[in-house]
Parts: sequence; structure tokens; C-alpha cells
Amino acid sequence: MRREALEYYRRVAESYALPINYYEKVEKLEGSEGDFTVHTDKDSYQTDQVIVATGFYDLPNKLNVQGEDQDHVFHYYDEPHPYNGQPVVVIGAGNSAVDVALENYRCGADVTMVIREEQLKQTVKYWVLPDIENRIKEGSIKALFNSSVKEIGKDSLIAETPDGEQEIPAKFVFAMTGYKPNYGLLNAFNIKPGDDDAKTPMYNEETMESNNKGVYLAGVVCGGLNTSRWFIENSREHAELIVEDIAGKVEVS
Repeated sequence: MRREALEYYRRVAESYALPINYYEKVEKLEGSEGDFTVHTDKDSYQTDQVIVATGFYDLPNKLNVQGEDQDHVFHYYDEPHPYNGQPVVVIGAGNSAVDVALENYRCGADVTMVIREEQLKQTVKYWVLPDIENRIKEGSIKALFNSSVKEIGKDSLIAETPDGEQEIPAKFVFAMTGYKPNYGLLNAFNIKPGDDDAKTPMYNEETMESNNKGVYLAGVVCGGLNTSRWFIENSREHAELIVEDIAGKVEVS
């Protein structure tokens, strides 16, 4: 799914010759609707409106355990092939953890999942959930429920389980423990977080315009800390709502 989506985005960008500036960090926004200046670490850009579609992968939720900063411990995941034949530990119970566990298992890794809860999250994609449940049931993927990581060593980790501490072989560790949106960037764009537990950025659901007039939100970033609310499948309409609102402003002017 991920590879297909990225391929699709790349082809769309090429087909429409979209001007994309890669490896350029946005730092702040100045001005107001109709006369914004977006400042990056390389240049500045003038624009009438701004759309923020940064997702929620900027800041990983850390485990805060000894050994987490080692080179073989990852909070981001690319592909499974380098880990063929290796003992791999996946920490987490959501979509990212499940995808990593299944891909590595199918590419020949010896996979163990460490899961804090008593079961996988029921927000796991419905077409994937039976797959991972069956792999765990048959023992193809090992899973330690009601467990947490105490310490990560060079070739193994210590997990606190209902049966006491267990040492698990771990040449590679994927801490798929979730992420946070870049609230620092949202704050720099004068987009206020809500008072709810998810700190949902303030925006109009009918237009996707944020509290900062002329600045719009699209995609997963709209959910704040509730990162399971929006996916590719249910946020496609955001673009249509934004374009419709901007077009209406142009007509009025």
C-alpha cells in the first residue's frame, strides 16, 4: 500500500509538472491572507494562501529506556529486506507496528512483537487485522502482550512481561510507538490547538480553513494527537473542500 501510494504521488507530480522543493525545511510564516511569506532554511516564498499537510510523523513517541539511542533502534521504517534472517523486535500494537511485523516476517525475519496492551489495537486496518492475528495464533510471529521494554542491548532487549523479565534476541528494534504532529510548526503558523485531549488544531470542517485566515489544514494533521482518525482513504475530500473555498474567495474578489 505504501509503495503503491508513493508511486502514485510521484507520477501525479511528474504528470502535472508540480514544482516541489525537496529537502527544504519550513521555519515560519509571515503576513496575512493574500500576502503571505513562507520562510524556509533556504529561501522565502510569496503566496496568497497556505495549505499545511504535514501529517503526524515529525516527532516519534520515545520509549525513554536505556539503549533507545543505539543505531539498530528505529522509530521510522523503510523496507524489510535488510533484516532477512535476523531476529527483529517490533514494539507497538497499531497499524505501523502491524505493517512492520508482517513485512519483516514475509521477508524472512524472526519477528517478535512487544505489546503493552492485552490485544492489538482495534483501529488496525480491518483488512490487515485478521492477517496479523492469524500469524500470531500460528506462531509465525511471536507476540508478548501486557508487556513493555525495560532496556535495549546490542543484540537483545529485556521485556517486562506477566511472567517476569524476558531477554529477547534483537539485532534490530522497530519502536512503532506512534508520533506527534509538529506543533512547533503549527504554532509558527499561528494555528491554535484545541482544548480537547487530542489538541486538535483549530479549523473549520466545512472549509478546512484554520483559525489563521488563509491557512488551511489537510490530511492526518487535522486529528492532532488522535492520529488514527484520518487516513488516505477518508481525507481525500479535504483537498476538494479547500479548493472550493479558495475558488469562492477568488470569485468574490
